[in-house]
Amino acid sequence: MSRLRLTVLLSCSVLLTACGGGADGGTTGAGSSDAPRQVTVGVIPIADVAPLYLGVEQGFFSDRGLELELVSGQGGAALVPAVVSGQMDFAFSNTLSLLVGQEAGLPIQVVAPGNASTGDPAEDFACVIVPADSSLQSVTDLAGARVSTNTLNNINVAVIRDLVDGAGADSSSIQFVEIAHPDVPQVIANRQVDAGVAVEPFKTIALQQGARCLSNVFAEVQDEPLLIGAYFTTTELAQSDPELVEAFVEGLQESFAYATDNPDEARRILGSYTELTPELAEAITLAGWPRELDRASLEYMSEVGSRYGILESPADLDALLPEQ
Repeated sequence: MSRLRLTVLLSCSVLLTACGGGADGGTTGAGSSDAPRQVTVGVIPIADVAPLYLGVEQGFFSDRGLELELVSGQGGAALVPAVVSGQMDFAFSNTLSLLVGQEAGLPIQVVAPGNASTGDPAEDFACVIVPADSSLQSVTDLAGARVSTNTLNNINVAVIRDLVDGAGADSSSIQFVEIAHPDVPQVIANRQVDAGVAVEPFKTIALQQGARCLSNVFAEVQDEPLLIGAYFTTTELAQSDPELVEAFVEGLQESFAYATDNPDEARRILGSYTELTPELAEAITLAGWPRELDRASLEYMSEVGSRYGILESPADLDALLPEQ
C-alpha cells in the first residue's frame, strides 16, 4: 500500500469517527430562499486557486445564491477526508490524490476542473529545477539522481518517471526525497538534492536565486494542457443537491473566464491570501484555468498512476466524473 493511499485512509478514519460521514442531508438547493446558501470550500494557499478568490470578490457566487467560506488546508490529500467527513462541501485537490481516494473506497465525485499546465513546454507554473552549474542537462540525466517532491508517490513522481522512461532512461533508479514546496529553493542552493520539483511561486524564487529549469514536466508530458487539479464533493451531495453543485460549478466557470481574461487581477488577488509581494506575484507563471473537465488528462493520470504502483489498478472514471 502506497504512503499516499495509507495517509488518505487513516485521515478519513479519524475524521469520519469524529464528525460522522456525509454532508448534511437537510440542506436545500441554491437559490431556494432569500438567504444565501452557506458553502464551505477547502483550498490550498497557492496561485492555482486565485480564480476562486476573484469569483468571491466579483460576486459570481453570490449572484447564484451562494456565500462561500474558503478554508485553507495543507494539501489536496488532506482536504479529501475533510469533504468526506462533511466538514466541507467542496474542495480543491490534485487529480492523482482524487484517484487514490476513490480507490480507497471514498465516496467522492469531481465536479469541475481546478487548474492545468500551460501546455507550453518552454514556460509553465512547475518545473524540475537544478543548480545553474549542474551536470544534469535533460530528463534522461535524472536517472540515478536524488529528486525532491513535496509528497512521495504523488503526481510529480508519476509524471517524472513517465518522462524519464519515455526518453529511454531508467526511472526506477531515481531516488525521490520528500521536501516541502517552500524548502525547495534552499535545498537546491545547498545541493542537498540533485534536482527538485518546484511550483510557483517557489519556482520563480529558485530561478531568481540562480537555479536553472531542467524540464517543464507537466507541459512536456502531453501535447495538450494537462489537468492537474480539480474541485470535488461527496457522491451523496452531488446526487442529493444537484442545484447546489450546478450553481457552484457555474460560479467557478465564470471565475475561470474572468481570471483568464484578466491575469493582472489574478496576480493582484494573490496578496489577499498568500504572502507574495506584488513584485513576485508579477513575476510568476500562472497556471491554466480550463472551463471544462479533460477526461483524457484523468485517463493519463490513471494509467501512469497504476503503472508506477501509486494506484493498484486503473481508476473508475465513470464513477468519479459527473455524467455528461
